[in-house]
Amino acid sequence: MERWLRQKARESTAPPDDLPVVLASEGPHGPVIHAANRAARLAGAHEGARVVDARATCPALRVEYADITGDRQALEHLMLWARRWCPWTAVDGAAGLILDTTGADHLMGGEAEMLEEMESRLSLLGLSAQLAVAPTWGAAWALARYGPVRARCGAEEIADMLAPLPVAALRLDRETRLLLHRLGLRTIGALLQVPRLSLTRRFARAALPANPLLRLDQATGALAEPVASPAPPPRIRAVARLAEPIMDPSAHLEGLCADICTQLAQAGLGCRHLRLCVYHTDGEVSHVEAATAAPTREAAHLCRLFEGRLERINPGYGFDLITLEAGRTEPLELTQTRLDGAAEADLQLPRLIDRLSARLGARAVTRPALRQSHVPERAQTALAALASPPEATEISEAAPPRERPLRLLRPPEEVRVLYAVPEGPPVQFIWRRQSLRVTRYAGPERIAPEWWRDRPGTRLRDYFKVEDQGGRRLWLYREGLHDDGRGGAPRWFVHGMFA
Repeated sequence: MERWLRQKARESTAPPDDLPVVLASEGPHGPVIHAANRAARLAGAHEGARVVDARATCPALRVEYADITGDRQALEHLMLWARRWCPWTAVDGAAGLILDTTGADHLMGGEAEMLEEMESRLSLLGLSAQLAVAPTWGAAWALARYGPVRARCGAEEIADMLAPLPVAALRLDRETRLLLHRLGLRTIGALLQVPRLSLTRRFARAALPANPLLRLDQATGALAEPVASPAPPPRIRAVARLAEPIMDPSAHLEGLCADICTQLAQAGLGCRHLRLCVYHTDGEVSHVEAATAAPTREAAHLCRLFEGRLERINPGYGFDLITLEAGRTEPLELTQTRLDGAAEADLQLPRLIDRLSARLGARAVTRPALRQSHVPERAQTALAALASPPEATEISEAAPPRERPLRLLRPPEEVRVLYAVPEGPPVQFIWRRQSLRVTRYAGPERIAPEWWRDRPGTRLRDYFKVEDQGGRRLWLYREGLHDDGRGGAPRWFVHGMFA
């Protein structure tokens, strides 16, 4: 939610603080709440609840779709950023990080000072955090989510500090937590008082996360649970150290791009983002960035992206150091080129997008992307051409294909019906000051409102594919039905045109 709010604030479209807002994701029985702001939580909306239930208690609730893929990528970047405090970090679930600070806390004056610095630095990023330090992963996880603020625990204090916490702090699944509640074991302290032999008999065959005995051993340190820290991505960087200051880095750009592409080829990667930095003799640093629509390691193409952009750098008194770094890389496999030595045709469009984005700006070039919605105007959105398509916008291949017009009108244009029939499209209507007569039609295709997003009272639509006397094919729909209790007489609109 905080990441979504920061993005809306950058776009100057952030909702007011008193407006309840939730981010929804697809669930087995309709959309469920993935995250909620403070106003929504005060109104009774909580994570995991169905959106329809939350709307019943809070009609003013605003629902947006969560970017699950973007959140995961942001958390992975935050995990690498957190290695300023210790070398071993890993992602813990959907919204957590685990840091092995053994031997690193003294560099910041102790555990208390380290937690304060973490909290302050994360707040500067616009993120709130619940922090805790403990000798084990399980104890730190429990104290961070159910313990006091900035909790600190020693090896001999684990049992005492975990005792008042609920059994949910042991990272158990829902069925096991429900079973323990029925047995009257609601806290970790009550679970610790049960004889170990009794727990072993009951949960001997249960695996994690359904075995409270194993979770207790992990939390208390009887069972090791080391941090599996992923290796950081390789740093692809080329450096040009100059003997004396110069005013124009263009002469060194080709060599830097060749060096970058050589390193990318050795690592089997392709570049999606480049950052050129020049270090002035007076201590100032200037940079120019470029991005690509597809991963590449072609030096000539990367060098061309900086054409006309290096002039923006103020040389000042000159600079004596130039660096070129690949900020974002992706795996790129070698493919066989054509036998005649010509370039592959499917690479021309990404290169054109790269050049246009470099000249006009990343936001000026967009591409359509599909969204999971059966409402036509919501089934497609515009994304920056250089952005990676999120997984949430992918449409299932199992969905039956539906014929849609090549051009959609935004917004749909209302027509005036001259002669209507009870069923089917109107026989004659006026559109754009022209009287059209329907000669053939197909349909209807009924599209109901999305109740989790549309306001109450939104009317359903019946779509027809019609052909007029001139052979022009239109996508016509009727909004509402007679006596549906949601307004007056139905209205007709033209929503698109077929070839």
